[in-house]
This record gives sequence, C-alpha cells and structure tokens, in this order.
Amino acid sequence: MKVILAGATGAAGSQILRDLVSDPAVESITVLGRRALPSWLSSALPNNDKTTTMVVDDFLNYPADLRLKLTEHDACIWALGTSSNGMSEKAYTEVTYDYVVSAIQALEGVKNRPANKPFRFVLISGEGADPNEKSMMMFGRIKGRTERFLSELPPESRIQAHSLRPGFFYPTWKEAAGNIPSWTPTRRRIASIMGPITSGSWRLAIPVTDLSRFSIEAAKGKWGDDAMFSNYNMRKLLNEK
Repeated sequence: MKVILAGATGAAGSQILRDLVSDPAVESITVLGRRALPSWLSSALPNNDKTTTMVVDDFLNYPADLRLKLTEHDACIWALGTSSNGMSEKAYTEVTYDYVVSAIQALEGVKNRPANKPFRFVLISGEGADPNEKSMMMFGRIKGRTERFLSELPPESRIQAHSLRPGFFYPTWKEAAGNIPSWTPTRRRIASIMGPITSGSWRLAIPVTDLSRFSIEAAKGKWGDDAMFSNYNMRKLLNEK
C-alpha cells in the first residue's frame, strides 16, 4: 500500500509516520510538507528507504506533476491541522477546510480506480466537530464543515472518506513531546496533567499510539466504509480486534 501523510510533524502525525515506516504492509510513504522533515523527527524514525518528502509551497495549489504523483497512492492520512486559539475564522477555515478541499481536488485522478478499491482519505478531526455548523465553537463549526464535505463526495470520485474524532491525545515518545515546535511549555504541562486524568475514559481520550493504529487500519479499509468514528468507537473497535 502506498500512503500520503499530511501533518507529519504534529503530535498525531509524527506517531503515524513512525508506525507507517514500521508497517510491512506499507510499501511507500509520501509526506506532504512545506519543508524537509526536521531532524528531531527524521532521527527518531526507523531506518527506511520508503519515505519521501514532497515540498508543497501552497496547500491551495498543487502543480500538475504533484497531482499526477498523488494519484499513484492508495490512501491519504490527513493529520495536518492547528489549534483555533488566537486565529481568525478566515485563517482557521483556510487551514482546516480549504486545504482539505484543495487536496481532494488534487486527487481527481483516482476516479479511474476500480469501484471496489476506493482511495481512502482519513481525516484526523476531533470530538466536538459539528457537521451542522451549529456549534458555538469555531473549531466545531469548521471541523464539522470539513467532515460534511468529505461525507458528501460522490461515489464516482472513488474516494472513501473517514473522519476520526479523537478526544484528548498527546505524544508518548520523548523526542516528539519535547520538540514539537507548535507546542508551548504550557501545552506540554497541560498534557502531562490531563493525560493521566483522562486516559481511562474511552469517551474523553485516546493514546496517540492507538489513534495512529486506528488511522492506518482505516487507510487499509479494516473498519469498513463508515464516514465517522468517535473517540469511544475507535477505542471500542481497537479493543475488540
């Protein structure tokens, strides 16, 4: 299986990348990013020759050669995102919704895939996402809009989308927890406190290692064609398998 990964330097994406590299069923990984992988992440990966980073200057505009390359893959795990704190609705919408719409448009070539072998697009969304956009939280409205867009993709697109709604999660390996640039000391302290408090609740939290495993198996089609998986459902399914 050939997989695209967006958001590899985030708390979820960095774990997903590590696990993709270690998965023998994954033949190749194309990381989409604005620059090469940072040393804190590349040095933490198992030795491998199946990871390629493709620099995307503008996530709203994919050149023709990159579009062609993307259609050679079987799935995409979209872990690219940011906190809505301090952002305008316009800026947050661009990163959260517009980037996903642009990526789907860039994957137009996958419509030539057989109907029984759809391209799987796995979105790391979040608990609180509201596809009806009635939420008082900007996060909920825009994440929900993105989920609704993906759920309404027509069958002829040959894209089967899955939105995953994790609750609280945080990196469990030292290199990521200490070096993710977007994580402030305050955020790390909150994670160290909230992790032990919420870890036992299937509705409130999911270990990032479990979120990674669920995402990768969703990309393989293990969980069927459901459009959305809550934090509880992810933990339940993982516990059953």
